[in-house]
This record gives sequence, structure tokens and C-alpha cells, in this order.
Amino acid sequence: MTAPTGPTGPGAHAPVMLAEVLDALAPRAGCLYVDATFGVGGYATAVLEAAACRVLGIDRDPEANRRAQTLVGRYAGRLAVAHGRFADLPEIAAAREIGAIDGIAFDLGVSSPQLDTPERGFSFRFDGPLDMRMDSSGGATAADAVNRLPEEDLADLIWRFGEERFARRIARAIVRARSALPIERTRQLADIVRSVLPRAADGIDPATRTFQALRIQVNDELGELERGLLAAEAMLVPGGRLVVVAFHSLEDRVVKSFLRHRSGGDPHGSRHLPTPAHREPPATFRLLTRRPLRPSSREVATNPRARSARLRAAERLAAPPTDTAHAKRRAA
Repeated sequence: MTAPTGPTGPGAHAPVMLAEVLDALAPRAGCLYVDATFGVGGYATAVLEAAACRVLGIDRDPEANRRAQTLVGRYAGRLAVAHGRFADLPEIAAAREIGAIDGIAFDLGVSSPQLDTPERGFSFRFDGPLDMRMDSSGGATAADAVNRLPEEDLADLIWRFGEERFARRIARAIVRARSALPIERTRQLADIVRSVLPRAADGIDPATRTFQALRIQVNDELGELERGLLAAEAMLVPGGRLVVVAFHSLEDRVVKSFLRHRSGGDPHGSRHLPTPAHREPPATFRLLTRRPLRPSSREVATNPRARSARLRAAERLAAPPTDTAHAKRRAA
């Protein structure tokens, strides 16, 4: 369903690692599950078909919510879809008189429709406006970032969120190009990056990491992921399942750190998720995957977007949520 910015191929709209996600969620009759990145509804549909349960879908993209209405009608009374971010889960659930959930799946990154719609500006495969907002109703665009950020800040962004070792070279080229003409199109930006970087031996487009970095920045994807994990911890019932499919090391690192800390595997705590210094809190999760699961070679052959996917899963224990920061942020 989702994947990094890049080429597509056969199976481009197939849910990534669907069998593994279902196995980890283990849907049961009478239970409630959340598809926190609804997209085109691939996971939600599979869960609904696997058991006589209910699913709440969430997506920050209004287009996904509009597309979902056909599925909502097909599964009348069993599927509801709401517009919102990960951190909005408690409020969305409360509005539907939902107090707790039995499982939640996060399929991170960009959905296939977003990638395949030139007007959204996520992909360098098409020429379109340099937008990249998952919710295009407001907020700064990727064009705002490349045209307004100082060179040093731009290089830092591309380095941190794109893990691009040529970040300074790229930032310098962007600043030089924008001094002559504003950078407003995806093809413009991709060509600027390609002009200063050699094509990689593995065939990956030189613009890939820069586009990834801008998308993460524009949508605060890592911050949203952290808040989503906290929301899941707060709402899952004991025995409930958390399943996350990530597509690059930055996302996976956040998930790994969270689960290690919450499962008692990080005796020194986490600098990202502070806890009281006087005692170690009880574990709130039990790891179901000690190491991330990867897609099979067969899936990668039929769905190239799955190639970098990493799945981690955990089961909620009975201990209360460790971190109150989520509640504090929402109250603010």
C-alpha cells in the first residue's frame, strides 16, 4: 500500500506484507481494529474478511476518506473511516464512543494513489507541483522549503531525513538554481539533484533521498509516528496487537526504540521517550518480533514497493501507559 518515493511496477496497489500483518494482528470476531493509515483500504478489507469484527480506518489525506465511502457502504456497520492524524486517535475514538481497541496497524510512508497522482507532487516520475503535503488543505509545501530555507538548514534537512551523504552539494545546487528561478515543479527539483549526483550503480534515482527528506519534513512524519505509538499504547487493551510496517531506517529506528523501551529491553531508557529517573516503569508491551520481518522474495518480485519493508509487532500488556507526554501534548 505504501512505500518510498520511487518507481512502481506490477502490484503497485497491493498491501505490503499483508499475510504477515494479518498473522500479527490475529483478528478475532467481535473485536475492534484500527487501520491507522487507511490509504485504499487494503489492510482494513483483509481484516474485515478474516473475522466478524469491526475496523476504524484513519487517514490524514481527505482524498482517502472520500475514496473510502464505497467500502464503508459494503461493510455497513463494520467499517468507519475518519479524517485525522495518528495522534487524533483518542479523540476520533471518543467521538464514536470507542474506549479501547484490540489491534492497530500502521503502514507508514506514502500511499499508491498519492505517489501516482502528479498533482500531489510526491514523485519525481511525473512533473507536477512541488507539494508533498498528505493533507493538502493547509501547511507549508515542499516548494516552500526548497525556496525559503537557508542553505545550511536545507543541507541538514536532506542529511537527517534523507540520509543523503551529498546533502551539502545538493543544497548548494538548489540555492544556486533558485536564485535564478523559483523551484516549483517536481521535475525541476529532480533535475537539479541529478545534475550534481552520479546515477547509483543499483539504479536508484539520485533524487530519491532528497524527495524522501522533503516529504518527511513537510508532513512531520517522524513526529507523527512517535505520537501514534503513544496513542496506540494508551488505547490498546491487554492482549491487543500493535503492528508497524516501515519503509526506511528512520521510521524503523523510531519503532524499534519505542518497542525496546516499552518491552523492558532498554534498561537505560530512551532519550526520545523520557521516564521518571527514580524507577523503571513496568513493561507495557511484549515483543512478537525480536527482529523485523522482511517481505518474501516472491512478494518483492510482484510488488517492488515492498522491497524495503520491515514489520515489527508487539502485544499490549496490562501495565498502564508509561509516558504521559502524549496526553500533555494533546492538552496543549
